[in-house]
Amino acid sequence: MLRCSAMNPETVAAAQGKDSPEEPAAPAAGLEHLEKREGGLHKRLSARQVAMIGLGCTIGTGLFLGSAISVKLAGPAVLLSFAAGALVALTVMWALAEMAVEHPAPGSFGLYAEMYLHPWAGFAVRYTYWLCLVMIVGSEVVAGAIYCEFWLPQTPAWVWIAGFSIALVLINMLSIEDFGAIEYWFAMIKVLTILAFLVLGSMLLFGIGFPRIGAANYTAHGGFFPHGWSGVGLGVVMAIFSFLGLEIVGVTAGEAADPKTAVPRALRRTLRGLAVFYLGGLAIVVGIVPWTEIGLGQSPFVRVFERVGIPAASHIMNFVVLTAALSSALCNLYFTARMLFSLSRSGFAPKMLGKLSRRGMPVAAVLASSVGLVVALVLSEMFKETAFVFLIGVAFFGGPFIWLMTLATHIAFRLRVAKENRAIVKIAPFGIWSSALGILALLAILVSTWWIPDFRVTLKAGPPWLVFLTLCYFIWKKLQPRETASGAGAGAGHHG
Repeated sequence: MLRCSAMNPETVAAAQGKDSPEEPAAPAAGLEHLEKREGGLHKRLSARQVAMIGLGCTIGTGLFLGSAISVKLAGPAVLLSFAAGALVALTVMWALAEMAVEHPAPGSFGLYAEMYLHPWAGFAVRYTYWLCLVMIVGSEVVAGAIYCEFWLPQTPAWVWIAGFSIALVLINMLSIEDFGAIEYWFAMIKVLTILAFLVLGSMLLFGIGFPRIGAANYTAHGGFFPHGWSGVGLGVVMAIFSFLGLEIVGVTAGEAADPKTAVPRALRRTLRGLAVFYLGGLAIVVGIVPWTEIGLGQSPFVRVFERVGIPAASHIMNFVVLTAALSSALCNLYFTARMLFSLSRSGFAPKMLGKLSRRGMPVAAVLASSVGLVVALVLSEMFKETAFVFLIGVAFFGGPFIWLMTLATHIAFRLRVAKENRAIVKIAPFGIWSSALGILALLAILVSTWWIPDFRVTLKAGPPWLVFLTLCYFIWKKLQPRETASGAGAGAGHHG
């Protein structure tokens, strides 16, 4: 067990005989110790793989299926909802990029919270994100089963869920090079297809080679704001969920060949790509299909092609959205295993979960994290019509909470850097103020989930979960034997 991980940087520094906080060597030594204990993963992801993994994990059911929830809430004004969501995501991207450049490690924002806020923060952030991701993996697999019903409606959903789950676990046991290559091409399929969809959809709207549809659907059926500005605000809830996954790029820092260059670049590319794909894709969807006809039973993107009478294209698009869901599930299972690996190396989880296979993969953490797939299987049978939305609702609290903690950590990070007069690569143009604005926006978004019936579970499950985690943290802390800082430091360097 890694026994000194609960010590904050100041405690480590004091144990090393550095009394004055003005001396830069003291906090730097403590931070370096916390970062190095998560070593051992193979750093073999290329810059292009990191960037494509970022798109791969975020472009999934949020765009292809979950966007239907936002359209129902806001109508055509869903475009404004997603634009607002992109601005909030931008503040998180700035904050995370700065910290990932300074501390490239698989624990990412969880590790940074431990470094700059408190060990409890690192404990709560990583376990909350772990729960969030296993639920998202489950929701993606449930969505994959929904897509398969487009072709084989008589096949039970559990058959698809079980088959996809086994494949996802097996791929996550391969080497990081193999995983990176598989996910790269998975993501490339949907990126190229979305680009083709944007071109074809524009041709349909403007009448280039097809009968012109025009802009009538943007104002028909209640106008551009059928539910007013309140609908736009509620639509931001699903928009934020759709952008969740952007932060996962920071986790790849622990396995990127050149993290200081690759991670910030991948974060920028991922956010730009998401903004184009979501806003452009939704603009075409609500322009071609009346928003009143869009529902969760089928992907809005598939409905577009059915609407214009191109059945072959709808089959192709359904295949693409299926690969998108599985690609996202593959990435999220990968990252949830890294969170559990980081927790183990911090001493917050069983030691065996921090061990690596001969290929440098945390196999035990992958198997433990696959519990979300089992949950998806059970829920899909017990609640056939609502499993997807329920899984999203449970997972949604974790996403904004992680973003909130990342922004709070960034504020603490900037204040610490200024106090120590440390030189860093500054990416956030407004410093701590952009993070403060992001925090206010995310708090408003979390509160607004209460007015969306399917998402009330967010506020019902979130606070009790944090209370439970806090109790677990203090129980864990109580059970830890007292050690000297030097002995603890040696223990933290052990990689199992």
